[in-house]
Amino acid sequence: MMEKVMIRMRLSAHHAHYGGGLVDGAFSLQVFGDVATELLIRNDGDEGLFRAYESVEFLAPLYAGDYIEVYGWITKKGNTSRKMMFEAYKVIEAKPEINDSAAEVLKEKVLVAKASGTCIVPKDKQRY
Repeated sequence: MMEKVMIRMRLSAHHAHYGGGLVDGAFSLQVFGDVATELLIRNDGDEGLFRAYESVEFLAPLYAGDYIEVYGWITKKGNTSRKMMFEAYKVIEAKPEINDSAAEVLKEKVLVAKASGTCIVPKDKQRY
């Protein structure tokens, strides 16, 4: 298994898609795609292409103001395919019930989404 890649980010009002500042699950998939791209660049020297998700689970809600950490790693390497796993965790939670800028670092991070997928890097684009 290759080392894990991690992206940490704050979800803003721009990310909210539903009432109450709720962020849609598709946002997690977008960040998983960014992590996959970094993994492919580190592994192959090319951005590659995301071919398919084998599984996706949304396990807890995300809201504007939350901070997340998203991890990904390669689990299997074929000639052109790269199997990957992804996990997204909430690490800081917005607290709008206290006031509009209140937030709290969580004692334990919360798994909010996980997925597995396959990316492809054509042979002629692999540099490593």
